[in-house]
Amino acid sequence: MLAPDGTRDFRGPYVQGRRGARFLYLTWGEVPAGGAFTMFRRAGLLLGDLPAQAVERGSAEARLGLTDACGMPLCASVRPPRVRWTTR
Repeated sequence: MLAPDGTRDFRGPYVQGRRGARFLYLTWGEVPAGGAFTMFRRAGLLLGDLPAQAVERGSAEARLGLTDACGMPLCASVRPPRVRWTTR
């Protein structure tokens, strides 16, 4: 999507952040028996890193490993080359 000033912008129920710095969260958590979901870590996929072709097609796929170098769930901002965006 284009903002009124012609820059790319993203909107939707899962999009976070301000215009020009929007992202999606991947969230890790636990659901104990009979309990509610409790988040313990999350990673942000920055939508500004999407290739122009994916934006034009309106569809993209992110490929990334879900653990860090210590084997823990990935967290913080995830940018290329840790994430590879491709068009579908």
